[in-house]
Amino acid sequence: MGYTFEPVAIVRSCFQEKFAIPRQPSLAPAAGGVLELLPPYDQPESTAGLEQVSHLWLLFVFHAAPSGPAHLRVRPPRLGGNQKIGVFASRSTHRPNPIGQSVVRLDAMEPGRLHISGIDLLDGTPVLDIKPYVPYADQVVDAHNALASTAPELIPVAWKPAAWQAARSHAQRLQQPVIELIEQCLAQDPKPAYQQPSAEREYGVRFWDLNVRWHYPQPGCIQVLTVEQQSPGPFPGS
Repeated sequence: MGYTFEPVAIVRSCFQEKFAIPRQPSLAPAAGGVLELLPPYDQPESTAGLEQVSHLWLLFVFHAAPSGPAHLRVRPPRLGGNQKIGVFASRSTHRPNPIGQSVVRLDAMEPGRLHISGIDLLDGTPVLDIKPYVPYADQVVDAHNALASTAPELIPVAWKPAAWQAARSHAQRLQQPVIELIEQCLAQDPKPAYQQPSAEREYGVRFWDLNVRWHYPQPGCIQVLTVEQQSPGPFPGS
């Protein structure tokens, strides 16, 4: 039996590539984006009542990740990137069907657009459905997961002075929390879990229209080296 789904919205996100996206929603509160609702769901009737809601469940498509039966077992970064577990015991982006879910904060509404934050969604992500978060039903007080019992341990993020000044300038230009986003994402140690940190190896990622580069001057510490605007590139409001 086959099913066909059409997206109800497209995500316009600060994350322009998969690398350095938080591995769970809400881990980077400064990560923001916009849900651009698609016809006919861009009409006010579809969002009436959402002004009373603080958070949303999003069901979306992992449109940039491989999926299918080749991924019955996966290597979660939380377990060091080398230990395999069953796909249904993880939230890996490699799914039998490329469907994901996230809880995000609803910050503002305007016709045809929902402003959201605390996201872990790549720019261009198709959204299949939007549901309100219901605290009394969705929060399970005695839930447990021994594989991921606590939030990931954060590492300190330092800055080259010129990189910090550049980030501050771009934050004013974009009217976005650039410094906070960089720190919140990099503090989660986005490099591959199996890779040993090295001061000689540099990493890079794109947030909005910015290219951010960093390295590990010593184990357990990140230093932001440069923050440079890329042109052309997407940015809030584009």
